[in-house]
Amino acid sequence: MIHSKGPLLTVDLGERETRTEDIDDVLESFIGGRGVGTKLGHDRIPFDADPLGPDNRLVFTTGPMQMSTMSFTGRMNATGLSPLTDGLLSSNAGGFMSRNFADTGYSAVEIVGESDETLAIHVTDEGVEFEPVADLAGATVPETCEYIEETHGLSSEHVACIGPAGENEVRFASIMTTEERAFGRGGLGAVLGAKGVKAITFEGDAAPEIEIPATQMEIHREAATEDHIMKRQGTVSVMDLANEIDGLPSYYFSEQSFEGAEGINGDAVEQKKYKKGTCSACAFACKLPTRDEAAGVETEGPEFETAMAFGSNAGIDDIVDVMKSNELCDRYGLDTISTGNTVSAYLASEDEFGDEELILDLVEKIANREGVGDTLAEGIDRIHDDLGVGNWTVKGMDFAAHEGRVLHGQGLSYAVANRGGDHMYATFYSVEYPLVPKEEGMAPRGLEGKPERLVKRENLMALNDAGVVCKFSRDFMSPERYESLFGADFEDLLAVGDRIVELERHFNNKRGIDREADRLPYDLPGFEDALDEYYAVRGWNDDGTVPDGHVSPGAASADD
Repeated sequence: MIHSKGPLLTVDLGERETRTEDIDDVLESFIGGRGVGTKLGHDRIPFDADPLGPDNRLVFTTGPMQMSTMSFTGRMNATGLSPLTDGLLSSNAGGFMSRNFADTGYSAVEIVGESDETLAIHVTDEGVEFEPVADLAGATVPETCEYIEETHGLSSEHVACIGPAGENEVRFASIMTTEERAFGRGGLGAVLGAKGVKAITFEGDAAPEIEIPATQMEIHREAATEDHIMKRQGTVSVMDLANEIDGLPSYYFSEQSFEGAEGINGDAVEQKKYKKGTCSACAFACKLPTRDEAAGVETEGPEFETAMAFGSNAGIDDIVDVMKSNELCDRYGLDTISTGNTVSAYLASEDEFGDEELILDLVEKIANREGVGDTLAEGIDRIHDDLGVGNWTVKGMDFAAHEGRVLHGQGLSYAVANRGGDHMYATFYSVEYPLVPKEEGMAPRGLEGKPERLVKRENLMALNDAGVVCKFSRDFMSPERYESLFGADFEDLLAVGDRIVELERHFNNKRGIDREADRLPYDLPGFEDALDEYYAVRGWNDDGTVPDGHVSPGAASADD
C-alpha cells in the first residue's frame, strides 16, 4: 500500500526542543493525512486533556498523493482536540502549503506543550527555529504573512498562521494558509493560540521519493478538460437546487428557503469572479477569487456554506455583503460557517436579520472577544440559552448548508459524524441531491438503506483525507483508480477509513461522547432504527461506543 514516508517531528514549545522518531508502522497502517494524524492524536493526547491546555497536541500531516502531479492533491491535514466539539477532530485545508510541508521531509509535525511568549516556528529540512514575535500579537493574517515574507523571504504558501481570533481563543478560530485557505471547522486556530504560536512555516528540499502510478496523469488530464460548473461557480453552484427543494437554511434555520437566493447564488458569485483560482497542482481550478471595486472588497469565495451562513441564514441577499463578511473572517482567522451561523443566532435573538453593518461589527467583536463578541466566541452550543434561540448544533458544531430535514441521509450523517454537524465527513448530500450519477443516487427523504451506504461513504472520505485527495475529485475517481493510485485492494483501503473513524469514536467515547450526542434538533422518521443499524454495521455497541478490544488504548491516555 502506497503511504507517506518520513519521520515524525515533535516540536516542544515549553522546552524549545525538537525530536524525531520513526513512525513507519503508523504510516503503513494509516497511509498519511487524517489517518496518521488521528492515530497519533488518539495515542498521544490524554483522554482527559483540556483542548486549550498544554496536554493537547496539534499534528500537521500530508499524504503520499502530495508526491504526485495530480489534480485534487493540493491539500493537507491538521488534527487535535477541538475546543468547539471537545472531541478529537481533523480539519484540512487547500492552497499551496502541502508540497512545501512535504519538502521538509517529515511525514508529520506535532506541536506540543505551550510557550510563555508568542512564537513563530520555522520548520525546515535542516532544523527548527523558535522565533519570538511579540510584535505580531494582534496582527491579522495578511499582516502576519507580510512579516514572514519581509523577514524570511517566504510567501504565504509556506505559512500556517492565526489571526486575532486564534490568539483570543475563539472556539471556532481557523488556522489560515495561503492567506485565504482555512483549516476551518472545529477551532484548531484557538489551539495554536493557546499554545502561544502565531505562525508556522515549512520549507525544504527533502521531499521523499514516492512512486505514484500513471493513473495520476489520466485523472489530471480529465480534470483539465472536463467542462464542469464548479470551475465557474465553485460549490455555491448548488444553491439554486437546494433552494428549489426547500433545502436552504434561512433566518437562523427557522426557514428552509430564501426569497433572496438569486442575489447570493452561483450566478451572483460568477459575476464577481475576476480570475481562475486553484490549489497546488490542480487543473480543476474550482476556487473563486472575487472582487467588487465599488465596495472595495476582494476575497476568495464565498463558497456555498459561507453564502448560507452569512447570506440566507442571516437574511442577507447581496453577494457583495457576503463577500465582505468572508474577507473579514479570513483576515481575522475565523471559520466562516460557524461565525456566520453564530452571528445569525444573535440576529435571531435581536430580530435584526439583514443588518449588514451589525454583522460586520459582530465579526470584529467575536475575533477580539469584545462586548457581546466575548459571549458569541463560545459558539452556539454554549450560548444558545443565553440568546434564547434553538441549539442548531451536533456535538457542539453548528450545521452546514445541506439541509438534513430534506436530505435525510445527510441528517443521519450529521448526527453520527465524530466532528458533529459537518457536511464533509461523509458528503452524503451528494448522493441525495444527487450530484453523483443518478443510478448511484438515493431518494432524499427516508432512511431505508442509508446507514450501510453512510458507513461506506464515511470510510471513503476518511481514505481521501488520509491520501490526501480532495473530495471534489468524486467525478474522476473509481474503485479501480483508488486501487491503482494506492497499490491496494479497494476494500482494504476502505478498511483504513474504517479504522480512522473508529479511532476518532473511541477517543471521543473516552471523553463521554456516545449515543446521547448522536442527536438532531429535529425529528426524522425512523431515526432511532437507522441509528441502531448504523452502529450494527460498524460493529459498535447500541450506546454508540466502540467495544472493548476493538482499539488498543493510547500510550498517553489518561486511564492507561
